[in-house]
Amino acid sequence: MCELRNSDYNPDLMVASKRHPQESKACSRHADVDQMKPQAPANSKKQDLYRENCMLRGLLETLGRDAAHNQQVMTRFQHRELTLLGAGDLVELLERLTSGMRSSFALDSVKLMLLDPFSVMRDLLAANTESNVLLMRDVELCSDVRAARSRFDDLHAPWLGPWSAEQHQPLFRRRLGGSVALLPLRHAEGLAGFLCLGSHDPLRFQTGQASDFLAHLASVAAVCLENAVNRERLRLAGLTDSLTGLYNRRHLQHRLEQEVTRAQRYGQSLACLFVDADHFKRINDVHGHAAGDQVLTALAQRLRARLRTSDLATRYGGEEFAVLLPQTEPRNAQVLAEEICASIAAEPVVLESGEQVAVTVSIGVAALPATDQRPAVEAGEGLLHAADQAVYRAKESGRNRVIGATDMV
Repeated sequence: MCELRNSDYNPDLMVASKRHPQESKACSRHADVDQMKPQAPANSKKQDLYRENCMLRGLLETLGRDAAHNQQVMTRFQHRELTLLGAGDLVELLERLTSGMRSSFALDSVKLMLLDPFSVMRDLLAANTESNVLLMRDVELCSDVRAARSRFDDLHAPWLGPWSAEQHQPLFRRRLGGSVALLPLRHAEGLAGFLCLGSHDPLRFQTGQASDFLAHLASVAAVCLENAVNRERLRLAGLTDSLTGLYNRRHLQHRLEQEVTRAQRYGQSLACLFVDADHFKRINDVHGHAAGDQVLTALAQRLRARLRTSDLATRYGGEEFAVLLPQTEPRNAQVLAEEICASIAAEPVVLESGEQVAVTVSIGVAALPATDQRPAVEAGEGLLHAADQAVYRAKESGRNRVIGATDMV
């Protein structure tokens, strides 16, 4: 059925066929003149309405595309946040914040700067054998909080903008030349550090760009960091000697098997020191047990001061300490033991009462040859036994000396 329009019904046209031909011609001329006049206003309104509809349709399509893009971005951020929340331990979390972020968001560089004024994070990472050199290339631990904070323009919200070689090259330790996003990691107790994102694309992070997703991601990362550190500290509390702060014998047994396995796999030497305080019972008898505790604490501090981050110092029992030295040849272990022995004897321990107590130690040295392929547990027990026998001979030989195991296991 055809639609009836107003222009289809015209009474004048219906009557024209009954008029005189001349009249009809005159009417036709008038009709031609009428057709040359501007179109009726109704047609212009239709065109305006059509243009408005086209504009609204285009706007809706643009909004739809933007909404779909934002949905994809939000989904990617949510997935990354869930990945952070699911990290099993501190090392895994740091990996997901650095290499994980770099891969997930197709970034050219990701650096994590953590404020660590009391070396808590450093000690936790040193205790975790899974932390590696590649990870620590992307993580910077800052003991000087004031200096670290001064390197950032905004301590409360994400900063997005163009690359500045003077300001950003020290953060990323490389030249990017594009754009960066610097995210402060804040939790309930304050500022934990900064997550630095870098891209070669100068348009990736622009000043004035919305940063809600980045701010939320930074908040989640900060909470995850705080929780991971607290979990790690609780875990290590059961593996630490409460008096000296060194690891206990239980942790030594755990790490010993790991270090032996690593040494055998890579053909490296593993050394062990047994350090025993000389005449310790006499110190307790003369100065009291409180003084004996102070001496043990001082010995532990001096021991740690001579060791590398990768070395493991433990309180083996009583006044005896055991030290694992990964990737250390027998000769180097012997030299280190002699330095420890001499430095302890050179300086008396000052008690809280002000008294000075002269202290010496006897040290036994043993090393696991790189060629040893016995089961890890058996080889580890043999290493400890050899070092224990060596320190026993050092005491029999007059104390305050270093004796190496004759067969070095």
